[in-house]
Amino acid sequence: MSSTHTVAPGNAQATPGGILHLVRSGRASSRADIARHTGLSPSTVTQRVDALLGAGFLREAGEGVSHGGRRPRALEVDPSSGVVVATDLGSHHATFGLFDLSGRLLASRTEETDIGSGPDAVLRWIAATAEELRAANAAPGQELRGFGIGLPGPVDSTNGRMVSPSRMPGWNGVDVAAELRAITGLTVAADNDANLMALGEHDALGDRGGDADGGQLVFVKAGSSIGCGVIAFGGVYRGHHGMAGDISHVTVPGAPDVLCSCGRVGCLDAVAGGAAIVQALRRDGVEVADTRDVLALARDAHPLATQMLREAGLRTGGVLATIMNFFNPQRLVLGGILGEAEAFVAGVRSAIYSDCLPMITDQLDIAVSVAKQDAGIRGAARLVLDALFDPARVDSAVR
Repeated sequence: MSSTHTVAPGNAQATPGGILHLVRSGRASSRADIARHTGLSPSTVTQRVDALLGAGFLREAGEGVSHGGRRPRALEVDPSSGVVVATDLGSHHATFGLFDLSGRLLASRTEETDIGSGPDAVLRWIAATAEELRAANAAPGQELRGFGIGLPGPVDSTNGRMVSPSRMPGWNGVDVAAELRAITGLTVAADNDANLMALGEHDALGDRGGDADGGQLVFVKAGSSIGCGVIAFGGVYRGHHGMAGDISHVTVPGAPDVLCSCGRVGCLDAVAGGAAIVQALRRDGVEVADTRDVLALARDAHPLATQMLREAGLRTGGVLATIMNFFNPQRLVLGGILGEAEAFVAGVRSAIYSDCLPMITDQLDIAVSVAKQDAGIRGAARLVLDALFDPARVDSAVR
């Protein structure tokens, strides 16, 4: 039985911007694929694809897969006209990634920084470092088109402003994207770092044959502090105004009354984050400079470091168990430096299996990040590329 495809009024996939989105998402790689997804006639598809080719959004890349008859010409995003820089900003360091417009990582580097020097100094440094990275690694003609930035603090998704970020003096209320846009004149997209790590992890899983369009994933960024990002139905779930997934200040039952930066005691961040473990070890006379020193001690079977990492994992897992029972995701992914510690991961797993219902854990995949240290820059690149290739923006450019 055959069916006739018709284009519904306002079909977003049928515009040039919608067609580009189909190609970017991997759901279409030829004119025939586009016709099947959109219901457009072959002549209309050709017209709109030709417009995208002429505007430099797409290019033809050899022959695609034949479904009977002549092989179609394969379509892909044209990476030659520009690059974007993704930045995963931390308290003491920043990781930069240079990506072409197809989302391919061209180069990366990590630099020390002091986020306490304030937004103007840090953002001007980011702009200068990005230009250095482009000049050293981009091909001729690949101009810098935009920035994606992951920020180590809450970002209000309704207005783009940071909200009471811990250990970031001078950043409260700052619209980071607007500030960097004013400095560079380019497209800028910014979000909380845990959200972007979740997005980067989701894309990495898709590249490995996972469910890139749907599914539910909870990503835990466990480093000097602890954050969480939530993926639902293929995108970041931000909640009412961007605070979804912020588990840093959940009170941990039975935890020590350690004072948190928010003014309360017993918050997850204050009793299970890497900075908290470092402070606890120092109080017990163990000389450690940072979280990596803690992991090095644990790898050498240091009993106190190992015990504290496991306790941090148990406390984190206890908070996550409630989220697992409520949200019932497919995957729980542990990222950040603490995700590299076997004792921490074991503690999380133990608490999840102890505190969750069997029907929740039966098909729950608890895993360490596959994107690893690139999760943040991958997510930041995806964010700015989505902004550059927003369908309405593409439609306007083609017109």
